[in-house]
Amino acid sequence: MVVHHGRFAWYELMTTDIAAARTFYAKVVGWNAQDASAPGLPYTQFTAGQAPVAGLLDLPEGARKMGATPRWMGYVAVDDVAAASAQISRLGGTVYVPPTDTNIGRIAVVADPQTATLALVEGLKPGPRPAAAPEQPGHVGWHELLATDRDSAFAFYSSLFDWRKANADSTPAPDSYQMFAAGEQAIGGIFTKPATAPVPFWLLYFNVDDIDAAVAQVTANGGRILEGPIGLPDGWIARCVDPQDAMFALLGHRTRGSTATDSAIGWSASWGGISSKGRLVTKRRPL
Repeated sequence: MVVHHGRFAWYELMTTDIAAARTFYAKVVGWNAQDASAPGLPYTQFTAGQAPVAGLLDLPEGARKMGATPRWMGYVAVDDVAAASAQISRLGGTVYVPPTDTNIGRIAVVADPQTATLALVEGLKPGPRPAAAPEQPGHVGWHELLATDRDSAFAFYSSLFDWRKANADSTPAPDSYQMFAAGEQAIGGIFTKPATAPVPFWLLYFNVDDIDAAVAQVTANGGRILEGPIGLPDGWIARCVDPQDAMFALLGHRTRGSTATDSAIGWSASWGGISSKGRLVTKRRPL
């Protein structure tokens, strides 16, 4: 699979307990884990079947002392990581880690002008990978940005990655939620976070076969459900925290209960007292 400029291509979890994270995500998402360490860098690779999906590594002690907490981070593929980093600076963002050669390719860790962090990658290793269907279990099915200001956030990413506005089918999304596409594929949404949310951030949605079974595994293995399952017209979502307090979300179907059929549904987001509500109009689950 050729990873095109502007598409999310890799994901990493930096955490304080590698062994616990391996066990937790194996139970919840069904991932396998294998050692992919490089000299001087212990590194675990999560796989869905045989397909590499994400990396797992220790949160550095220095970062912990500075207040960093466990978190998921998405990597967006770019044609030239140095040029993209320079453009981020020109557009008012921040480059935390300048272009650097690593075990997964040439990367940079950056933040948008509203301080939401993400990473860039050029020449993703180990090279070509089999393409995964957008809804395939174990893969990331949606990317959601809680921004300080939705419109200016979209303008920034559109300029940087050529993202464009997208809506499900021909039905417009509400003003509070802007879906975006890379190429012809809708890959995520942006909305303005509530004032009580401390910082902007990206939330990753992991595809699962059975949302109820996955949610049960979250709580059984020390995680927490912050919201959900919430019914969408063609699926269900739940927003969660793992045992080390890294936020993530689940996206899947409900096999033991009712299915959502209404084309206009209530939508809300709440994380530990941080909440926002609106109305999402759509005809199918985001891909």
